[in-house]
Amino acid sequence: MSRSIRADPVVIQAVIAGALSFAHLHDLAEAAGQDGWKAWAYPVSVDLLLVAAWRRMRADRENRDAWLWFAIALVASLGANVATAGLLDLGAVPPWLRILVAGWPALAFLGGTLLAHTTAPASREVAYSGKPEGEPASSDVTVERAPDPAPELPAADPATPEVPAPAAVPPSVPVPPALLAHAQKIADAHQAQNGTPIDAATLRSRLGVPPALADAIAIQLA
Repeated sequence: MSRSIRADPVVIQAVIAGALSFAHLHDLAEAAGQDGWKAWAYPVSVDLLLVAAWRRMRADRENRDAWLWFAIALVASLGANVATAGLLDLGAVPPWLRILVAGWPALAFLGGTLLAHTTAPASREVAYSGKPEGEPASSDVTVERAPDPAPELPAADPATPEVPAPAAVPPSVPVPPALLAHAQKIADAHQAQNGTPIDAATLRSRLGVPPALADAIAIQLA
């Protein structure tokens, strides 16, 4: 069963543009005194730096270094295209251009090394909203209803010895495992920085959760 091969105009256009830019970089490097295999290595170096910077920009759009190296590689590629379009005499390349071409390998190596060893940004702490991820947090404030008054107990018989009332136990509040793990990280960082365990008030302000939930987390972390 034969399949029909359909050519994608975008892919064809990308191949043509890449081949022309590759040839222009080779011609410029050769005119600047880089003959043989060295002239072919220059367009490969420029394209690799361009791709590496683009991939880093997609992973971290706020990385200014990636934008800088992408602009440098793009200027090198566009500059070769313009220089070989008849605006520059390839038989008499100016000295400053020879210096730029000769210094490009060290510059490209520096840019590639910095892009390869750039670490991802640390995730910022996000206040817990009590809703699944992806759902916008509601701006409405939940008003807690006051507890019902305790019923009156009958008068104690004088002959019956008084039994001490059991200590009040805080209500059980379910704590999501992900929130508990995040609170553990905050408590460990506070312990390492201040030398004392984190209290419920500080934990509630760091997490942005109601007091009851903060108390339940503090009990589980104790």
